[in-house]
Amino acid sequence: METAESIEETNYKTIEVTVVRGNYLPSSLNQAKKTGVFQSSVQVEVDGNVLGESERKEVEQVAQRVDYDFTCGLLCRGDAEALSELLSKPLILTVREFLPEEKKAVARTSVVGQAVVDLLPLLQGQCSFSAKVPVNPVIASSAKNTTPQPTLCVRVSVTDPLLSEAELSSSNLLRVTVETAFSIPESWSLESGSTPCKYSAALEVPLTAQKDQVLLFCEGQLKAGGQREQNGRQKKRPHQALLVPANHFLPDAFLQAQPVEEEDGELTGAEDQAFRKTTEITKNRVSWDTEMPCFLDAGGTSRLRQKITESRLWPLEIMRLTKAAETKMLAEGNLEIPFHGVAFVDMGRLLFPGVRCIRGAYSIHNFSEAELLKKAKRSVSVLKEHVKFAADQVKGRTGSAAGSHKARARGAKESKEPAKKQPGSQSRMVAADVGANGGAESELHLNLEANMYAEARTYIIIEITLEKPLVSKTPAEELSTRVRALIPPKPPHPAGPSRAERAVLDFHRQVGNVVTHVSDQYGELLAAGCEPSENLSREQMYVELMGSLNDSGRYFAFKEQMKHSVVRIVRDKMQRTEPIDDPQELRRFVSKLYVYLVDEMHVAHNKIYSHDVVDDSPDEIQLSSSQLRHFAREAQLIGDHQKAVEHYQELVVREPTDASHKFEWGGLYMLTGDYMKARECFHDAVSVQQAHRPSLMMCGVLAAMFEGHEEARTFLERAASIEPPSVVAWTLLGLHHEIQSESILAESAFLEARRQLRANEGKKQTRSGEEVEEEAEKETKETNEEEKETKETNEEEEEEEEEEEVVPDDEEKDTAACPSPSDKKDPQCRDQDQEQDQDSEVLGKPPVNVSASSISAPAKLSSTIYTEAAHFLLQNSALQMAERALSLELLSDAGPSVSYPLLLARLQLLRADYRGAADSLREALFTSEAWALNGHCHFLLGAFTDARKSYEWSLTFPQPPSDCDLVLLRLGSIYLQQEKYEQAKGVYLRACEESPSCLTWLGLGTACYRLEELCVAEEALTEANHRNWQNAEVWAYLSLVCLRSGRQEEAEQFHKHAKRFDLQEEPLLKEFSELKEKLRFTPLASCFGNSS
Repeated sequence: METAESIEETNYKTIEVTVVRGNYLPSSLNQAKKTGVFQSSVQVEVDGNVLGESERKEVEQVAQRVDYDFTCGLLCRGDAEALSELLSKPLILTVREFLPEEKKAVARTSVVGQAVVDLLPLLQGQCSFSAKVPVNPVIASSAKNTTPQPTLCVRVSVTDPLLSEAELSSSNLLRVTVETAFSIPESWSLESGSTPCKYSAALEVPLTAQKDQVLLFCEGQLKAGGQREQNGRQKKRPHQALLVPANHFLPDAFLQAQPVEEEDGELTGAEDQAFRKTTEITKNRVSWDTEMPCFLDAGGTSRLRQKITESRLWPLEIMRLTKAAETKMLAEGNLEIPFHGVAFVDMGRLLFPGVRCIRGAYSIHNFSEAELLKKAKRSVSVLKEHVKFAADQVKGRTGSAAGSHKARARGAKESKEPAKKQPGSQSRMVAADVGANGGAESELHLNLEANMYAEARTYIIIEITLEKPLVSKTPAEELSTRVRALIPPKPPHPAGPSRAERAVLDFHRQVGNVVTHVSDQYGELLAAGCEPSENLSREQMYVELMGSLNDSGRYFAFKEQMKHSVVRIVRDKMQRTEPIDDPQELRRFVSKLYVYLVDEMHVAHNKIYSHDVVDDSPDEIQLSSSQLRHFAREAQLIGDHQKAVEHYQELVVREPTDASHKFEWGGLYMLTGDYMKARECFHDAVSVQQAHRPSLMMCGVLAAMFEGHEEARTFLERAASIEPPSVVAWTLLGLHHEIQSESILAESAFLEARRQLRANEGKKQTRSGEEVEEEAEKETKETNEEEKETKETNEEEEEEEEEEEVVPDDEEKDTAACPSPSDKKDPQCRDQDQEQDQDSEVLGKPPVNVSASSISAPAKLSSTIYTEAAHFLLQNSALQMAERALSLELLSDAGPSVSYPLLLARLQLLRADYRGAADSLREALFTSEAWALNGHCHFLLGAFTDARKSYEWSLTFPQPPSDCDLVLLRLGSIYLQQEKYEQAKGVYLRACEESPSCLTWLGLGTACYRLEELCVAEEALTEANHRNWQNAEVWAYLSLVCLRSGRQEEAEQFHKHAKRFDLQEEPLLKEFSELKEKLRFTPLASCFGNSS
């Protein structure tokens, strides 16, 4: 900027400042109050440079308004440095009052007050703005003022905007706020006579593409401990020397503290929080509370982004200096800085998408050039550079020291005028700058303490804010548009039948039910021995049937059954909801209804007896969607993938608009390794429901697997943008960025995932606390009721005892013979219980007197963002990404969580590494999930006894394992294999109660068949056949039951069905042949036995 003087005036822009008027300006002169005349003027200045002063205005004292109409101009360059100065150095308006002429010799003027106008709107694209600013007195009064607040009305304008549209969109505003340094070293509080200490902080930030600027905070104040800093206190302006105390504060700018765990800096752990809580109350601190604004042009914004990318840690240097040390430093030229400390501020989070502000506490360390180079990649100290610059200035002014002394003396003489204090104020600021870069030998020994700041654990709170984020966050609407471009949505599915159509279909269905029941009734008539139909006329058959229906009560049941469907036709089809009062109209309507019902009845009959008519009745669907979904999941777990595909196909046909069916179908193909079909399923799910988050996440995972990283990023960002926020979606996005070596973006996503995980845990704790309170209230209420009932019972017993005089001896004997439930067991019973416990331990079962809830896991985190993501990925068999998530969990600072071994075992199970999975679970058998997984490992290894023990353990916990269905199925199959049919029956019965399926009923039927309970076995097998009529094993056992029951013809038929569906169980085929052969020779054996 050395050539600033040579720049043509046309490169400057003039800012016009017009002081329109003053309102409620007070007079501080008694003479003015006597004369009733108020004479005043207003002066405008910037950074000590006076722009102009208005004419003297004279008004009546009682007047509440002074019209100045004074305009002055401020020349402003258009470069970034000048605009930054414009931000940090506001307009200062000083109102002066004039004495009457006869008092001129005593004093010419008196300062009424001072006002401040910020020029920020001009840097936000405005060409003009008006402001009403308060006029604050030089000395603030503690007394309560009842008069209106004095104000000045000011208008600021420019002919052309200071920034063009392009410059405005590419520029940025950076605000750095230095709040407070806590836990300062004891040496900072040492008595240093009457000379006050100066506490300064400095941070270097970019200004343009080639130039940096240093933000120097010199107004630190030492405060004693004893109370916490007030939250919501007002921020201060940077250059306070020219301002009256009330103008030190920025309007509408407050310091708002946030929870420590949500801060962006250091010292956020549990131990650090406890330390900070104590320190911020009890110990001394140095407070700045100052905000320094800085304008960044396009080059400066780009350079800021580039420098953060090169080095995330930026040094904030601090120091403490006394006046004596400052004077000696200037005299001797010593450039050593006393109490030189540095805090490394992590600026990396400003590169997070959408982030405009970071705030946190940062530890202060003793300054070290080696540490500065290592962490911040900088070789020059900002404070030392200022020391050198200030020392050179002092040397240059040595020859004119006397003149400077006289100037300072004149300034002291006119100390009552703030406008005339500018030279002294400026010299104080220069001295502060110089003092920040030098020190006296008397203080240098304090700097020799090796760990001065580390021992005190000093930290400083910093806030850095940008007007616009350095990395913009993609809006959810744009992400939705990108997803639509990749996967176009399917056209809406045609609407189903209307209410009227549904009413008619319901009538058809009821007619079909009645026809079925009438046919059954007629069959019962023939079975009862009635005369054959060929010997009866049509009328006689009708009379017989109606009589039978009336006798059995079915006729009235049919009428009640049909009534609801007829009402629906009247209401929905014929649109009749109001009662009909006119008899003629009622007769006509009933006739019309009758004709319509008869016609529809014929249509229903045609559907029943015509093979060409497709029945659209939903009664053909015997299994619900939830049952089909369960069967598909069960088939997937046991490895019957083809059957699972059939179930998913049926689900998709039934409910084509439900994206979850396609998503689960894609998970099946992920398990089988058919990634192209899985990708097709996930894409179909997104095409049906564009905001189906699980499908979007799996689309992103598969795109990353196929190295389509742009698509993966789009899918994952869209999944993360859907409300409510998802921990898994943000973690997967972070994993993708981590794969792409985008460390800052990965950290951003992981940070958001952790924030959501904390929020979810907080909600769970709140919910559990409310449940505990409700249970406590309920227990208290029940206890009170029980006490009341007990009291009433005791009173009744006392009354009965008074009425009964003597108890018979027989009753006493009977009472003594009946032991109380609370009495101890006899030794023989206790021995039997102990033997039972020992046997159960040998078999791997938990002893009777051992509670599963007493087994507790180590005190670690139950889940983290990586384990949440790994759980989702393992559920959908995305093994590569799951392994990466688990590796990050293992490398995390807190160490692996409790669920890590379980997830690792699941990963190894999916990779068929059963022994490795069992080894991973060896030290983690604390939950039902771990025992169930352990059982699966041994089951797949063929170690069925060990598997049985693990499964039995898993079922003893209050909280069953998540795959309890599979545990019960496999445990039941082990019991059958080991011929423990009673245990198998119990296990399968529990499975049928909790989640009935073909396999559970088949297992129950098999166990009952082996126990010779043929009737129960047949019922169970019939239920199994009802759920899956293509299961060959069910047909095989039904054939065996029929053979054992003497129904050989049915057995042969069922055996043919078993062969038709490709029965693979050779033992069952052999058993059927042997049983059939045995039954064929049994009559012969009985005949030979009788003849003998």
